[in-house]
Amino acid sequence: MVKLILASNSPRRKKILEDMGLKFEVIPSNYDEKLPDNIFSYEKIEDLATQKCLDVVRRADKDSLVFAADTVVVFQNRILGKPHSKEEAFKMLKSLSGNTHSVVTASCGINTKTNRAALLSTTSYVRFTQWTDDMIHYYIDSFNPLDKAGSYGIQELPPNYLDKFEGSFENIVGLAPEAVEAILQQLQFSRQ
Repeated sequence: MVKLILASNSPRRKKILEDMGLKFEVIPSNYDEKLPDNIFSYEKIEDLATQKCLDVVRRADKDSLVFAADTVVVFQNRILGKPHSKEEAFKMLKSLSGNTHSVVTASCGINTKTNRAALLSTTSYVRFTQWTDDMIHYYIDSFNPLDKAGSYGIQELPPNYLDKFEGSFENIVGLAPEAVEAILQQLQFSRQ
């Protein structure tokens, strides 16, 4: 029987898989997620997800389906990664304020038994209301923006911060269940 392995320590991704009723093991990827630059392309993000997946495949049992994902926030064709400081988080949130940006998650699955792989990217769109400097400072002080792409988590935004979103809400959180289902189906994974 093939077992499912999540190549991520993200509590948000774990919860999404649990909510889908999946049984899985966690083996975090040690792949260094450095990008050559911050210009967005689907290929870059899909390559990151694939490399994370391959890193865990090398350590996984022979009868495993390893699943990895990488989520980025994209604004004006630039990737906004995890900020390194509160000042950087402030700049990112200030630029997103009142504007629409996209959130792209590349998902990769590799079945170690069949040596088959599947790759899928999901894009959602988010529009913030116009945030004042006080609103930005409140968000940074009340939540932890440093471990999130784009400096925010949509699931924790206070009222009046989000104008609207289009597409999968879970994708914005870090993983689209539809993408997971499609990859599992493509790789002929049967739920126990």
